[in-house]
Amino acid sequence: MSNCIFCKIVAKQIPSSVVYEDDEFLAFKDIHPAAPVHFLIIPKQHVETLSDTSTEHMSMLGKMLALAPRLAKEQGCGLSRDADGQVSGGYKTLINTGPDGGQEVYHLHMHVIGGPQPWRGQR
Repeated sequence: MSNCIFCKIVAKQIPSSVVYEDDEFLAFKDIHPAAPVHFLIIPKQHVETLSDTSTEHMSMLGKMLALAPRLAKEQGCGLSRDADGQVSGGYKTLINTGPDGGQEVYHLHMHVIGGPQPWRGQR
């Protein structure tokens, strides 16, 4: 897609802060982060929305979802357990779909948002 900003990022026509890249995916930091850790995972293949996926996209979607915990951990917001088994850390994944879902860029993307509970406000 010639006018898709994420396709331009994939093509290196627009700079980004790359967190990860392979043949199928690109992950980069969000330019307006909602938390200390906030990056996007996008397929290099242009798919406009999650609703535009079908069974042919199952492998891509599975890989995309499996990539999230690995990159979250590398970026400092993975899960950990203390000696008593208490879990700490974590992150939120989000895929906005369509205008009512808050999608602003029509290229499938998953937000990975982490840090000390940023969506609950400051404490």
